[in-house]
Amino acid sequence: MPSYRFTARRRAILSATLLAFAVPSAAFAADSFPSKPIRFIVPYAAGGTTDLVARTVGQRVAEKLGQPVVIENRPGAGGNIGMDAVTKAPADGYTIGFGAISTNALNPHIYKHVPFDPRRDFTAISLLGTSTIVLEVSESLPVKTVPELIAYAKAHPGLTYATAGTGTSMHLAGAMFSQVTQTNLTHVPYKGSSPAINDMLGGHIQVMFDNLPASLPHIQAGKLRALAVAGKTRSPSLPNVPTLAEAGLPGYAVDPWFGVYGPANLPAPVVQALNAAFVEALARPDVRDKLALAGFNPKGSSAAELQTLTQTEYERFGKVAKSAAITVD
Repeated sequence: MPSYRFTARRRAILSATLLAFAVPSAAFAADSFPSKPIRFIVPYAAGGTTDLVARTVGQRVAEKLGQPVVIENRPGAGGNIGMDAVTKAPADGYTIGFGAISTNALNPHIYKHVPFDPRRDFTAISLLGTSTIVLEVSESLPVKTVPELIAYAKAHPGLTYATAGTGTSMHLAGAMFSQVTQTNLTHVPYKGSSPAINDMLGGHIQVMFDNLPASLPHIQAGKLRALAVAGKTRSPSLPNVPTLAEAGLPGYAVDPWFGVYGPANLPAPVVQALNAAFVEALARPDVRDKLALAGFNPKGSSAAELQTLTQTEYERFGKVAKSAAITVD
């Protein structure tokens, strides 16, 4: 009996000793992140809205964490190439990606081959914010409201509309509009907003669904006419332009969102450190003002909120893509 008590006591002491060493070790791991530069992959070309957001926010995140945040643009395949690189990186927090409604909710339903599943191959870190899609027409088109555009489209079967590319959130918005209004518009995809806007200004195409930041200067200059925005609420940049729901399409809403993701299975302390840095950066008045001027609506979130958004939007747009028959070869 005494021997048993002695053995049990030794075991208790040993367990307590191991626990004492384990707790500081875990704390040290959390406190030491990051100890080297962080690579922030943007799966789109340099110079666009996403690039501006990544560089603006990334600078403040670097200041908070005490390590450089290096932006790496890896465009291609609607963002799939860059985000695939994120999934293949070590799960240590030193490679993160600029995900979006397209890469993490829509693309898996419209591309024949996507090398990742956004529901299981990423760790959600924080929402970055939302942008606005605008329905606009050229000055030469004799319509000034959404009902007038619908009537014009039905009187002119095959009316075309431009977007920045097949499979983009703008394409989704246009396909939903065509489906809901039964106008059977014909999609003309471009390689980015700039060439599409040039053709709008040149009179080669008369209707476009575009990300507001790219078109806003031309709308403000009176060269393009904004009929409505696609989101749930009006844009602060265009307060007098109604939403499509207000313009006669109840329930219609497409709000492109963007978020930060890491590879699957990121350690919780790393996620917490990155989340805190991004949320703080997005709340800074200078960051908010700069991004708002570009038509972007900055907004951070918890990791859990971004994960829930990813899941619900993945399911929602899977149904939309199927019913609208949106596919990309």
